[in-house]
Formats: sequence, C-alpha cells, structure tokens
Amino acid sequence: MATTITDPLVGRTVDGRYEVVRRIARGGMATVYLATDRRLDREVALKVMHPHLADGTDVVARFRREARAAARLTHPGIVAVLDQGTEGDLSYLTMEYVPGRNLRAELHARGSLPLGEALDVGEAVLDALAAAHRAGLVHRDVKPENVLVTPEGRVKVADFGLARAVTEATAASTGTLLGTVAYLSPEIVTSGEADARADVYAAGILLYEAITGSQPFTGTSPIQVAYQHVHEDVPAPSDRVPWLPIEVDDLLAALTARDADERPVDAGAAVVELRRTRAAMDDRALALRADVPGAGEEIGVEDDPDESDDAVDDAFDGIPHSPTTRLDDGPGTGTIALPIGAVSPPAAEAPPAPRRRRSPRRRIIAWVLALLLVTVAGAGGWYVTLGPGAPVLVPDLAGEEADDAAAALTELDLEVSRSEEHHDSIPAGQVVGTDPSSGSRLARGAAIDLVVSLGIRMVEVPELVGVPEDEVLAALASVGLTAAEPDRDHDRNVPEGAVVSANVEAGDSVPHDTVVELTVSEGPEPVTVTELLGAHVDDAVEELTRVLDITREEITVTEEFSDDVAAQHVISQSVVGPSVQGTPVTIVVSKGPELFEVPDVVGEQFVDAEALLTGLGFEVAREDVFGGLFGTVRLQSVEAGSMQPRGTVITLTVV
Repeated sequence: MATTITDPLVGRTVDGRYEVVRRIARGGMATVYLATDRRLDREVALKVMHPHLADGTDVVARFRREARAAARLTHPGIVAVLDQGTEGDLSYLTMEYVPGRNLRAELHARGSLPLGEALDVGEAVLDALAAAHRAGLVHRDVKPENVLVTPEGRVKVADFGLARAVTEATAASTGTLLGTVAYLSPEIVTSGEADARADVYAAGILLYEAITGSQPFTGTSPIQVAYQHVHEDVPAPSDRVPWLPIEVDDLLAALTARDADERPVDAGAAVVELRRTRAAMDDRALALRADVPGAGEEIGVEDDPDESDDAVDDAFDGIPHSPTTRLDDGPGTGTIALPIGAVSPPAAEAPPAPRRRRSPRRRIIAWVLALLLVTVAGAGGWYVTLGPGAPVLVPDLAGEEADDAAAALTELDLEVSRSEEHHDSIPAGQVVGTDPSSGSRLARGAAIDLVVSLGIRMVEVPELVGVPEDEVLAALASVGLTAAEPDRDHDRNVPEGAVVSANVEAGDSVPHDTVVELTVSEGPEPVTVTELLGAHVDDAVEELTRVLDITREEITVTEEFSDDVAAQHVISQSVVGPSVQGTPVTIVVSKGPELFEVPDVVGEQFVDAEALLTGLGFEVAREDVFGGLFGTVRLQSVEAGSMQPRGTVITLTVV
C-alpha cells in the first residue's frame, strides 16, 4: 500500500481535467489510474505511459497514432478510448472505466473455466479482435490481463494497438520488442513483425489456458518460452485434459499453428471456426471443467491491488546490457523485452514438423475413457434426470387459477402449501408466484409454497369532511391511502384548515392505491362592507346578503324614529368596512319623525295654550285680532286631534 500512498500522480489533476483518485494497475508500458473526468463528471481509466518510454519522440508519436486509431473502434466488446493527450512529460490515454476484474484474476481464483464458458470468452475476444482487424488495427498484446470481465459477466478487451505503438518504436531504436512471452506468436519472436494472425495465435493460447488452467509452454526463463513458440507445436489440450473432445484439439491446432499461413486469416475467420466447433458439442461436454490443483487459493494474486501480474519498474533499464531482460515475476505472464531475432526460426531445409494429432492408441484410450465416462454419467444422469433422484423444474404459474396450479405442482411430486397476499394486478384466486420461484430446481417431495392473490387490497375511507387537514392525512396514512396535494378554497361554513370536500366519501371501500383528492377550507372569504346610511331598506338588505354571503334571515332589521332620515331608509348598520363572509349584521331603519296629537286650545288663554303646545314640541306663532286685548285664543291653524311631528308651527289667533 506504500506504493499507492507515495505515487505522485494520486490526487493530482492531469491536463486540468482528470482528477486521479487511485492507482489500479502498473504494467511494463504504462500505469493505469482510476480518475474522475471533472468536465463530464464520470469515472474514467487514465493510462499514463512510463516516463522512460515517453522520452523518445518516436514512441510518443506512435503512441498518439495508435491511440487515435483505437479511438475509432466502436464495439461492445472493446474498452473505448475516450481521449489522448500530454502534459509536461506525461503521455496519457483516457479510457472507459470497466468495473470488475480481468481474466487473469478469474483463472487465479477458479483454476480453469467450464468448457462452454471458456468458449464464450474466446468467442467474445475474437469478436472484438475481428472489429479491430476490419479497421486495420492489430492488438499485439492479447492476454488474460487485457481481457476484462464485468460483474454482469460481459467480456471487454482493452489496450487495442497500444503495444504496437511502443514495440514498433522500440524495435526501430533498440532492436528490442515488448510483449508477454506466453502469448507471442512465432513470427513476432523471430522478426518482430505481426499482422492479424498474430492476434489469432495469442487468442488461441489464451483459450488453451482458460480450458486447461495452464499455459502450453513454460520454462525457467522467457527465452526458453519464446524458443518453444518458434520450434514446437502447441500441444493438444487433451494431453492435459483427456476428456476434451477432439474438436477442441482441432480448433486450437488451427488457431496456434506455427506457420501463420495455416491459421485463420483474421479474428473474423477464427470466430467462425470457434462457433462451428461449439455447435458440434453437447451441453454435457460444455458443462465440464478441468480440475486444476490449487484452484481457488488465489495463486499469484498480489496483496497490493495496485500491482498487476506484469508489474514492472523501469522496464527498459537493462535492455542495452542483456539479450533478454525479465520484466516481471514469472517468465510466462509478464511483459518482457526481447531482442528481435534472439530466437532463430527453424532451418529452411527442415520441413516443418507436422501438427501432432492423437496416436491411434491414445485415441482408443480416449474413446474407452469417454465411453466409460458416458456410461457412468448416463446411469447417474438417468437417476438425476428421469429416475427417482431427478429434480423438477418449478414452472411459471403466475396468473393461473390456484387449484389448477396446485394440481400441476402435485403432479411434479412436490408438497404444496398455500399462502395468500394482496396483489394490485392479479385477480383474486389466481397465482402470484411460488416460493421457491419459477425456474428453481427442487428435489421430488420438496415443499413449495403457492402464493395466491387476494386481489387488490381494499380499505375503508375514514371521516374527512369537517376534520382538520393534519388529522385527515394521518387517518388516510393509517389505512394506506395517499392524498394528493390539497386544493384550498374559502368556505364560510367550514373552519379554516378543515376539509371541505373529497373525491371519496367516508365509509366507502376503495382500492389502496386510490389517490384521495381534498379541498381544504381557508375560512370565510374576506370582504369589505360599504356604509349604507340613507339607503332604502330593501336595497341595503340585498347588498348585505350579496357581499357577506348571508341569507335574509341573518340580517336583523330594527326601526326607530328619525327626524333626519326618511322612513324606510337606513339610519345605521353594525358592520362597516373589513369583514368576512357569513358575518351576521343588524341595520337600523328609520320610521320617520315621531307624531304627536295636536290638542284643542281654542278658548284657552294664549299663555296656557302656548305652554301646552310648546311642551308637546310644537312651535307657536301668535296673531292678534283687535289688539288681542283679552288674550283668549279664538282660532288655531292646525286642527285639534291631528297628528303632527315635533316642530310643527301652530298659529294661534288671539282676541
């Protein structure tokens, strides 16, 4: 972990864009980091060329050219190249970040892959290589470390064309090639030249290793492994795994032929051969897997996740001084620097050794072993597929009637129990599913639960109208109903904050997923009442009922005499100005002036008559006849007994 902590790039932002988070792996040509693209806010893999490789302008130029070519590749099985650039002495590539682990880690953990799975991986690798070959791009470094397996099981090939950039430049300047010796084709070892058929060879070696759990050639030094590639045929995989079908031997013999002309011309042709081979095998053979001693012990996996199997420091330091420089911890798995021509091709006069096929004796032994295997497997297969020990496949019964589904499971010799649960879309009485679920394999006599639908769950609507909003929401939640955002409106009859109406009624039984729509009161609507002084009583009543939204009965009308306001007109009102609808109101209506009976004062002395009339509120005027010598009232201007208001002027004629 110290390497990770002291790595100067960790925490740095490259080219003002890529923030380096941590180191993922270090190889012979570059170091790979997990980085964040700050411009697009996404995780990327940042591959930085080792400084000693970037010193040469030819290496950098080829690196850029191959990166541009790789960036044009678009294929689901190829790790995409997103960007390329330099910053100071750094030359880097930005690539798609693929979570998961590489095929090397898979083989470390499992030893080997089942035949069918190994062929699937080989097909995916060849399909990706075929896309590159169609674009005129050669990988040159096909190996398990460059085959990534996502958590979903998808296979992606990384580093297209990048080895070529470094190797060609190195070969031009130092006469040395780089590569992983276990997967180098004979022509690369002898001449440093490669085309699409070199990738086919490396893919064949990779497939051999995935099937058998080991590489075909091993040695104490890389030069020994390289020599075997040039001078020996790849052994038949059945030499190590006797039960392998002869079709697998033939496929790998074609892919790994020492003479490049005997191989498929490119990965596209090779993948056709692989698919034809697979089609000739049955499912039982495809499910078998080679037994590799020590599998699952994480052989060769470093404690430091930053260090890959081809981890190298200063890969080129020893090249001028040694004909073969070892760049990793093992002669077959890591990147090596190998002088071109360090291994000579076979003598021209000696014809190439024929591809070794199984001898008749070995073939007979293989067939006998296969026959025994088939016989034993057949007997066991009958027991576990057709006989008493045969498991049963749980069918998909969703939507079936419960009784029919139970009968179907009983016929499969399963012990059926039932449980019930509500379901929003499956009607009552039909099957929701089973436990274990459909597609499971169960021993006969095993217990299985049939889950039957009760239909959609219905709930009773609680009391809503007139209840405060928070209590309504709590009541709805308690029965599993959801309320939409309430509408709000003024209502003079419902207190503020209480529910005025809803789209369901209390006591109704509704589906649990019903969305309840509520209208909540904001209380009476504010209004402004104008002053109605002097208005006729009928007009005043009409205006007040309209503005206050009240009935005629909610208006109290009282009457009183008024000397100033005409009868049936408003003297005063109890509500004026700001108010709210529903407020009751009282108005005072004029009865007109108060009337008094005029007394008969004729024959009375003026003084007495005046006192009597003025005491009743009348005004008295005097008119004398003959000088009014006697002071006696002989006439009055207003008839006695009539009703007159205060202030009426009564003229008295006095004699």
